[in-house]
Amino acid sequence: MTLPNKLTILRILVIPVMIILYFIPYLKENYIFLEVSYLYFIEVILFALASITDFLDGHIARSRNLITTFGKFADPLADKMLTFTALAIFLADNLFVGFLAIFVIILIREFMVSGIRMVMADKQVVIAAAKMGKYKTACTMVAIIVLFLSGLHEVVLYIGIALMILACLLTIISGIEYFYKNRKEILESI
Repeated sequence: MTLPNKLTILRILVIPVMIILYFIPYLKENYIFLEVSYLYFIEVILFALASITDFLDGHIARSRNLITTFGKFADPLADKMLTFTALAIFLADNLFVGFLAIFVIILIREFMVSGIRMVMADKQVVIAAAKMGKYKTACTMVAIIVLFLSGLHEVVLYIGIALMILACLLTIISGIEYFYKNRKEILESI
């Protein structure tokens, strides 16, 4: 097994840990500093480290020519699973009112892109991630990190919300771009 694939699997293994931690009352009810609970403090560390593995596995795979079929499939899946786990935690905590709409928009975009990738894979075409999609992913990850630290100050919460709204807009734009760039093949498959 290649190092990039090990990093991807490690990122996937972080997800059940994040979920289990969410259900430990002590972690939610006690604060490490200001209004940052033990839960959010641990979650932000896990999420940040997992996000770093996302960058590392892709970089290592490309630079050392270790790109595998498993990596092409599992890497984007691990990213989506990690992101949706964090978003589900915020949704369960009712972090802010518009979060459900953002969650649904991001979910729809990911299903749409996954569907397009399946259509293209059937035609033996592999679609590389576009820059706008990478910006969307980076913005989403930064927004999630900031939101986990929102207990530091109300301003941090507003910055996190603004970043999440920006990530949502980038999600919409990148989804439209993805469809537009592949419209010919998509329409041919209908």
